[in-house]
Amino acid sequence: MASIAGIFSLNEDVLEGCGQQVGKMLERMQHRGPDNAVVRTLPNHHHGALGANEVNLTPERTCCTSLSRPPFVVFDGELFNERAPGQHDVELFKEFYEKHGKECFSLLEGSYTCAIVDAGEVILARDPVGARPLFYGSEHGLLCFSSEMKGLIDHIRFDVNELPPGHIYSTSEGLKPFEPFVPDVPEPGSIKETAMTLRQLLIEAVQKRMPGVRGVSLSGGLDSSIVAAIAKEYNPDLHLFTGTIDSAPGPDLENAVLMAEFLGLEHQLHIYRITDSDICDLIPRAVWHLESFDEDCISGIISNYYVARMAKEYTDIVLVGEGADELFGGYRMVLKSPKVVDDAHREQLAQRLLDIAYNTALRRLDRGWMANAVVYQLPFLDARIVAFAKKIPMAWKIYGEQQIEKFILREAFRDMLPEKIASREKLRFAMGVGTDNVMDMLVSKVIDREEIKRRPKSAYGMPFATFKELLYYDEFLKLFPPAYEKQTVRWDPFK
Repeated sequence: MASIAGIFSLNEDVLEGCGQQVGKMLERMQHRGPDNAVVRTLPNHHHGALGANEVNLTPERTCCTSLSRPPFVVFDGELFNERAPGQHDVELFKEFYEKHGKECFSLLEGSYTCAIVDAGEVILARDPVGARPLFYGSEHGLLCFSSEMKGLIDHIRFDVNELPPGHIYSTSEGLKPFEPFVPDVPEPGSIKETAMTLRQLLIEAVQKRMPGVRGVSLSGGLDSSIVAAIAKEYNPDLHLFTGTIDSAPGPDLENAVLMAEFLGLEHQLHIYRITDSDICDLIPRAVWHLESFDEDCISGIISNYYVARMAKEYTDIVLVGEGADELFGGYRMVLKSPKVVDDAHREQLAQRLLDIAYNTALRRLDRGWMANAVVYQLPFLDARIVAFAKKIPMAWKIYGEQQIEKFILREAFRDMLPEKIASREKLRFAMGVGTDNVMDMLVSKVIDREEIKRRPKSAYGMPFATFKELLYYDEFLKLFPPAYEKQTVRWDPFK
């Protein structure tokens, strides 16, 4: 629900104009929070400043800063711990921190990044899943942090780092992991009992995210269809948002229409038909928002971006279905690969998929939706769903001789879905929307397919996956310092 940024002297030097510098950092991320901008220059000789952009999710202001008295806090995200009536997330977070210190991060349930300035110490933290990004670096006696790398361009040219999920960085103790919050959840019973427990947990996860929600991002796949079916029970006037490639629609569109009709919401289904011109126009901005030249992320953000832009006309907050593939065996090309030895190996790969999600599916999701200041909620990544999913045997996720992926999830919600969707095979995101072939055709008009033979690697030695990445990389170098390319991460759970 925000972007956060800060700049601090590590040598206690006076930083003239540091408030204005943080203001400029936030301007580069105004897309993440266009409603309010807050900057505080710290007392005691102006050794630093911090601030945030905010999105208002209610008629009243949605605050994400606590800067009137120390400890000073900026906070991006939401918490689901119990609280006093009307208490903002940032107020609840500050209460936990003042009571428990750095141990608070093991007690917090939610999705967040944050920064705290307390008695001269700067503390950065990111929740264990890491949907919301946070970058930091130290150069020339300065520590800077920012929700996106673009906020650091003026100050950090080489030493840029992404704060890993489930970690704290502090100027006193450096980088350290923390024990994640793990809720109590039931043990799995029979397949039928386990499916019913999963069903109840997911219904509860959707329900507690419903305040303020008026829409669902509906691809027509299993996961988003389940979220839409549950959400409709709490908001009968739900809006549904989907996207397709106008010149070559993928199978997602047909299934999104089917699901909308099944829910009786066909009049509330909004379809963005992405033109070839839309794609060409977006490529430089896609690189800017993603801060990556990875072709899977670039292809993946296109639908997210345009669907989010359409959704912004109706709402500032939506539910999305991401996270189910990582938890319930949805990546068939990985988990059914001949490289997989047994279910124990599959379990390891599934955990790896969850561990790297912040740089793959969640990255394109976050950057596409927040590029339009639309906050996304992730019911499948609720702490109770994650904890329970880890207890479910892999043999119930990829099931039987036919190796049906996400079997236990299908069984839990089969009666709430059309049979075609309940039995639908998982497709790659860009394949479902229809992006893959169109991107090949459009990029080949700009850059020679054979160019990759002459330029097989980036300046820092990263091999280009296909010729398309040459174009994306050239755009990247126009926007970011060359060293920032080291934050482009490949989607490869086998490494």
